[in-house]
Amino acid sequence: MEIAVFTSKKGTKVVTAMDLHQLLELSNHHYGVNIRRWLKDVYQFQDGIRRPVVMKDYALRKQKETVLVEDYYLSIELAKLIALQSKSKVKLKLARYLQEIENTEGSQTPLDKEEVMNMIELVKAMSMRTCQEAAEQHHLEVYSSRNGNSTGNWWHYRSSLVGYTAEDLRGRLENKGISSKGKSQRQMLQYLDPAETIRTAIIDHFMALGKTAAFARAMGDLAKNLAGQLELEVFDDRLAGNMFAPEINKALVQQVKTLQRERA
Repeated sequence: MEIAVFTSKKGTKVVTAMDLHQLLELSNHHYGVNIRRWLKDVYQFQDGIRRPVVMKDYALRKQKETVLVEDYYLSIELAKLIALQSKSKVKLKLARYLQEIENTEGSQTPLDKEEVMNMIELVKAMSMRTCQEAAEQHHLEVYSSRNGNSTGNWWHYRSSLVGYTAEDLRGRLENKGISSKGKSQRQMLQYLDPAETIRTAIIDHFMALGKTAAFARAMGDLAKNLAGQLELEVFDDRLAGNMFAPEINKALVQQVKTLQRERA
């Protein structure tokens, strides 16, 4: 089983609706009806239950020749959800195949020299508490806008994304004999693993920019590794006298706080 995978200008992996329809072994004369339903249907996305969003989950495929039916580029995630929702006999096989593509996309994060340097500066910025809080807030705003202005499932969704829950952190603190009463997740992480707050902030940042969960987690893991190599201290930049504060690009800090969004 193979499907052509394309890469957008922003690096997003996509497949075409026509290819997906064909691999699902659906009747050709149902294509028009199916594609309209796919783009208007409601799915359980990684950031909650919502309808596909244009230029994030799909985009019209422009073709030079005149065609009778429109084709679309679909994100790997949307294509996988469509496959699972279909009545195709091969839906599980195709969904697993698309999942492998999605996992490969997240695990491979080749960066050139300039991108590595930019990443290092971003990691330094995320050692600041105000940048961490800004990244989380921007992620929450994006999540809310995609889920009917509702944040009801936010903490459950974010926990599955970053890999820990508040209960997990409380348990780890108690095992160390430290009270968790009145402490936020960030404060508990500060006690347990300060570099994890940087990893989490990087994940928040890239999710707010519209990147995939796999990509955001991969960049978060890279950021934590870089933070360790740079021996960064996480600090509250609202307080005076931060002796361990690194030299940070102020323009980049402003970009993080205002979130210059990118399209997929």
